[in-house]
Amino acid sequence: MQTDATPLPQISRTSWLMVVSLGLVWGSTFVVIEVALRGITPFWLAAARISFAMLLMLMFWSLRGFPLFLSRARPWGRLALIGLLSSALPFTLLGWGQQYVTSGFAGVCMAAVALMVLPLAHVFLPGERMTLRRTTGFLIGFAGVSLLIGAEAFQSSGATLEPLGRLACLGAACCYAVSAVVMRRLPPMDPIGIATVPLIFGTLMVIPTAWVAEGPPPLPPAQTLLVLLFLGLIPTAAANMLRVLVIRSAGPVFMSLTNYQVPMWSVLLGVLLLGEPMRASLLAALALILMGVAISQWGALLRLFPAAR
Repeated sequence: MQTDATPLPQISRTSWLMVVSLGLVWGSTFVVIEVALRGITPFWLAAARISFAMLLMLMFWSLRGFPLFLSRARPWGRLALIGLLSSALPFTLLGWGQQYVTSGFAGVCMAAVALMVLPLAHVFLPGERMTLRRTTGFLIGFAGVSLLIGAEAFQSSGATLEPLGRLACLGAACCYAVSAVVMRRLPPMDPIGIATVPLIFGTLMVIPTAWVAEGPPPLPPAQTLLVLLFLGLIPTAAANMLRVLVIRSAGPVFMSLTNYQVPMWSVLLGVLLLGEPMRASLLAALALILMGVAISQWGALLRLFPAAR
């Protein structure tokens, strides 16, 4: 049943463009993070990434006069929760968990966000019902991601703390799913403000955590600082802004399509830019992912291409 606070999702050509852009940006981020980890520890990497993004968004927000609330509602608690679940906690969990699990398992966990969003949106959001068609499409897409990543996702890393590492990665996926639904349920608010305030809360949470876990902040080399600035600007600040716009307009279920694209773009860029081998399963995996997207978003695709009706 629809509520006054949460309008029905509106999926447009711009929505598709933003989701594809997010998949491309986040899919190319893994290599950059690997470079950054050569000069900084995982928790401080998360803290620096969020902090830089927060400062950039804060400057941008200040140019607009710090608008935030567009109604009488003042959901500070939910904004703090979004800050915790969309940046501080998942960045920290992934940074710690990926020390003990295979990269394939982490990739499957991120793809699983799309499946986790489905039941949450079904219960809490109008216009986001978990239909048979939509569920089938998401399951097919998830199968495509699993095939794309391969057997590595299900192999053991041999690390003693691997079970806890896997729980950490799954916990990060749950954080992303819940934060998307909570963000969608916010009352009318300025989109720049929604993108900035949770980053402020996230920064206040992640810096003390990094200090306790890894000691005082290190002084990374100049190359690492440049990489951290890039991570703060593009895949965190700019991408977070796009994420807010997609969730607030098209809804978290549509936004979750990004999670299928991330491993797809990661593999494709490896083939195109790094000369990695083209595995026989790649085309089949891409076909399954695209088929799943088409089935789950059939109505939105028809509206995108009216002549196909």
